[in-house]
Amino acid sequence: MARTPTTDIPLGFPAPDFALPDARTGTLRNRRELMEAGPTVVVFMCNHCPFVVHILPQFVAFAKEYMARGVNFIAISSNDVAGYPMDGPEHMKALAEELDFGFPYLYDEGQDVARAYAAACTPDFSVFDAGQRCVYRGQFDGARPGNDVPVTGADIRQVLDTLLAEKAVPAAGQIPSLGCNIKWKPTA
Repeated sequence: MARTPTTDIPLGFPAPDFALPDARTGTLRNRRELMEAGPTVVVFMCNHCPFVVHILPQFVAFAKEYMARGVNFIAISSNDVAGYPMDGPEHMKALAEELDFGFPYLYDEGQDVARAYAAACTPDFSVFDAGQRCVYRGQFDGARPGNDVPVTGADIRQVLDTLLAEKAVPAAGQIPSLGCNIKWKPTA
C-alpha cells in the first residue's frame, strides 16, 4: 500500500460527466441524475483499502444523516480488479448490501472517471456545490488506521454545513485525504 494524498488541483471545476453501473443493481447511473439537486459528495473508494475500511461504517452513517438533509453521495471504485479482485463488482455489491449503503456504489472499469476527477487515492473525496462546481478536495477527517483519532467526518461536515447554510466554502485550509493509491491498470 502506497500512502498517497489527494491530488492538489484548483477548485471550481465542473463535475465531469460519467455513466457507470451501480454494483448493487447493475443499473447505469449518470452524473446528471445523481447530482441534480443539492450539494454532492463524490468519494473514490474500494473494498480492500485499510484507510477506507477504517472510516467506512462511520462514513455510511454520515452519508445517511446528510442525505436526509438533501446532500447527494456517490461512491466509485476504479481499481484494477485483475490485481485486486476484492474490488470487483460482486464484492462491491456484497459490501454495499452488508453495510446498507444509502448511496450508489459505481464501478469504473475503464478508470476514465477516476482520471477525469483527478482521483489519486482511496478514499479520495470531492464535494460539489448545487451548481456542480467543486468546492472541496480533502479528507473526511484526521482519522487514519493506527493514529487513534476518532472517525467523525469533521472536515466534510464543516463543508456540508457551510453549503447547506448557503455560504461559500473557503479554499484555504483544506487538508488532503490520505490513503492507498488507486490501483491503475498496466499501460501497454
